[in-house]
Amino acid sequence: MFRIAALVLLIFPLPLRADEALVAVAANFLKPAEALAAAYEAESGHQIALASGSTGQHYAQILHGAPYDVFLAADSERPLLLAQQGLAQDPVTYAVGRLAFVSNSALPKGDWQSAAEKARLLAIANPDLAPYGRAAREVLEALGLWDARRTAQGQNVAQAYALVASGNVEGGFVAASLAQGHDGGVAAVPVGLHRPIRQDAVLLMRGKGDLAAEGFLTYLASDAALALIESFGYDRPDTLE
Repeated sequence: MFRIAALVLLIFPLPLRADEALVAVAANFLKPAEALAAAYEAESGHQIALASGSTGQHYAQILHGAPYDVFLAADSERPLLLAQQGLAQDPVTYAVGRLAFVSNSALPKGDWQSAAEKARLLAIANPDLAPYGRAAREVLEALGLWDARRTAQGQNVAQAYALVASGNVEGGFVAASLAQGHDGGVAAVPVGLHRPIRQDAVLLMRGKGDLAAEGFLTYLASDAALALIESFGYDRPDTLE
């Protein structure tokens, strides 16, 4: 039995020390993060726990001492602010978000603009808390359709999508990753109508020296991770160059 166990360890070596990391992840990226965490855990032997919420909420929690090791934000501003305040290392871009319009009715020829014009209410994430909400507002402003009174706002983009999926709102602007599999009309929103949704990650000071946290950030830049991220409807970081 001892020889068999020793052989198994030689074939499937375990990490010298298995660590755990708590990762704050933007609501739009929860599903990809779950898949990435599972793949990373299987490869490394480390453990990743995820806490989902709006980028603005996570930022406030970190400022108040929340015990996160890594922050996967939906923007680039807040990770940079954390680094400037000495609460995190330099940020890195792990994905570029895409915005989609979802509707509970079909979109003839993908005409989401007409649907947005006709909708009594449009679901968006809170523009003050969530980068996807800010992008949605920029799109509506570019089209001359912005009116806060016509919006039903969720604290994060997942809540905005839930408003549409539940049938309570006719349509709305959500992350393309959340629109996958939507039972209704879906149309990609041209990137030229809003600023790029650059999603940055940072290693927080609490996670410095944590093998799970540091390894997970390194893993996000791997070819396998980038392919997985693309499969969820995101663009690769190098598309910003």
